[in-house]
Amino acid sequence: MANIYDGVFRTILNDCSKLIIPIINEIFGETYTGKEEIRFFPNEHFLGRQDEAKKERITDTNFTIFGKIPKKYHIECESSLPDGKIAIRLFEYDAQIALDEGETTEETLTVTFPNTAVLYLRTYKKTPDKMKYVIITPGGTVDYDVPIMKVQAYSLDDIFQKRLLMLIPFYIFSHEKGFPEYNSNKQKLMELKAEYQEILEKLNELELLEVIGAFDKRTIIDLSGNVIQEIAQKYENVQKGVGDMMRGALIETSARTILNQGINQGISQSQRETTLRMLKRGKMTIEEIAEDTGLNVTEVERLARLQTM
Repeated sequence: MANIYDGVFRTILNDCSKLIIPIINEIFGETYTGKEEIRFFPNEHFLGRQDEAKKERITDTNFTIFGKIPKKYHIECESSLPDGKIAIRLFEYDAQIALDEGETTEETLTVTFPNTAVLYLRTYKKTPDKMKYVIITPGGTVDYDVPIMKVQAYSLDDIFQKRLLMLIPFYIFSHEKGFPEYNSNKQKLMELKAEYQEILEKLNELELLEVIGAFDKRTIIDLSGNVIQEIAQKYENVQKGVGDMMRGALIETSARTILNQGINQGISQSQRETTLRMLKRGKMTIEEIAEDTGLNVTEVERLARLQTM
């Protein structure tokens, strides 16, 4: 099961790589703008041990962000109960990443460890707020923290205000304990569906404002549906209720993309944003908005239809 969630995490990272920037800012206190280059490196590493043949291990992420100073990152997605073994696994990955890109000058080996963090999809009483490496060497002791991001600690408002859109496919984990009630109580299920309707509406708004593209939005919706299908296998009403909503949104997104392509012809970004703000306020008629923005009535009507889809 965990591999499915890992796969979703890798997919959204590889297909919509810019969405990782707000996550990195949140975890490490960085101030990346989103315009930085992100360069990915191989996730497969071969770990050699004395008591066994070389074993292949696949990390969830291994990439460098080229800001003022290039920095390497390694993020792992975890859904299981903390058992102490993940710290060992993380260090193995980090050491191998450092060795793979180490530099040797004469007889001096220089290795750079990545900035590492763990994304916990489920939060248990045993889930710590951070991990820690303590490395004792003949030249001295080195220790540093490995931060943990707990998905269930973030509300929908947090996710959208901080642009942590990569967390949306995993938002359903916040409701996992309530599945039995949602499955048997229509009112509670309607409340859950209302939250997901809010997610879809906010994604539409971000697309309209060109914060995300149509492909990013479609990927988020698609992967959200995949996670819901997996996590709610035993709860048919939850799967059909929320899952069908996400599938319907995918069909709608395709139609919206076609409409967007037609609207964008001949309309400037400034006109588009101004018109959408006026429409959202609802204080002016279509004709008044057209007159003030310089668009014709047909163009304003098309934007109005797009806003309400």
